[in-house]
Amino acid sequence: MDRSLTPDQLELFEKGFAARSANRLMQNAVTQTPVDDVALDRRVVTGIDHSVSHHLDDWKVTNQKKSGRCWMFAGLNLLRVGAARKLGVKDFEFSQNYLLWWDKFERANHFLEAVVETSDREVDDRTVAHLLSDPIGDGGQWNMFVALVAKHGLVPKSAMPETHSSSATRAMNLALKTLLRQGARDLRALAAEGVAAQRECKREVLAAIHRVLSIHLGTPPQRFLWQWEDKDKEFHRDGWLTPAQFAASYAQLPLEDYVCLVHDPRESSPVGRTFTVQYLGNVVDAPPVVYLNAPMELLKRLTMTAIVDGEPVWFGCDVSKMSRSDVGVWDAALYDYAGVYDAPFTMDKADRLLHHETQMTHAMLFTGVDVVDGSPRRWRVENSWGAEKADRGFWTMNDSWFGEYVFEIAVRRSALPPELAAALDQPPIVLPAWDPMGALAD
Repeated sequence: MDRSLTPDQLELFEKGFAARSANRLMQNAVTQTPVDDVALDRRVVTGIDHSVSHHLDDWKVTNQKKSGRCWMFAGLNLLRVGAARKLGVKDFEFSQNYLLWWDKFERANHFLEAVVETSDREVDDRTVAHLLSDPIGDGGQWNMFVALVAKHGLVPKSAMPETHSSSATRAMNLALKTLLRQGARDLRALAAEGVAAQRECKREVLAAIHRVLSIHLGTPPQRFLWQWEDKDKEFHRDGWLTPAQFAASYAQLPLEDYVCLVHDPRESSPVGRTFTVQYLGNVVDAPPVVYLNAPMELLKRLTMTAIVDGEPVWFGCDVSKMSRSDVGVWDAALYDYAGVYDAPFTMDKADRLLHHETQMTHAMLFTGVDVVDGSPRRWRVENSWGAEKADRGFWTMNDSWFGEYVFEIAVRRSALPPELAAALDQPPIVLPAWDPMGALAD
């Protein structure tokens, strides 16, 4: 084929398209109907039974609305199970807005420190460009959630309820990004004067960030009065608590004992090794974001075992692939795009990572599993998109989808095989800032 497109080549393509009646049939269908409705494999949809053998959830789903806080919602949803049990209530929510405020403020500081560290590089250096591309998005990772709770504690939703901007973060984020990029410009200009001058400039930028966050989200409480009525109508009062005291009382899981397992099948990522990503994080001086690469079958087995033993599991995935929201289903073969387009779709998970076709985009909570002959067949998932979709907000995932599109889970270190637990003590392999395993779930 010639280097450029020629009229003769275009004519051949057009004749080839017109020669197959199936192409014209698909053209007629897709020009009038969404392609996913045409490609949907009805055999998959009708073949899914939404029941599962092990089912934990008997609570209402939460709703992140127009924000990218799924990772935070999923983490708080994991913790609220034990909190509701201790409080003796049916439904309970920690304040997502409280953690959002602290994540934004800590992340602004984290970004500005990265700018100081890289201020001797050109502005179009790949790492600097990556930092500037999204200085303060909503997305996050499991370790970032743990870092926030460890430093700032938790409060009930009543102590810092949602605001317009916590539920729709776009306008607030635009202001924050402008201020941070402007701050990056000023910090870089002060590089020759030394870190002390840069840190003084950083203080002024953070003061502006603090004002923006407080205007949009309110002011995080330092203390609050906690009292409640349980499901038996009995009244309780704990008195005035700090966020740290509330977290110590009602976060029933030892978050510091959890580790993040990932499935990264690229040849460059050996199984049984830990990884970290440059400049990934939100809290300066917190433990780094570290993953342990493990076989997919182990991720499935540990998730299944945790659910069977009564504990939901936080996980991150590429939510947009092979997904159907009206029926609340994920399946690796949900859409027959190859049949619609008469074109092969042959990339495996490693290929998709290498060629920017996939990455973690969303975090949720496994709350059920259907076990057949000791192996998982499908999974029940608590999403944070409200109760209007799927089964009152709970989705069904066929096991085929887990293998292709789930990237990471958070599990207790004690659940790991001894050889993998020992691997956590190795120095992590450092991936560049732009590696897809550094993607943030939102």
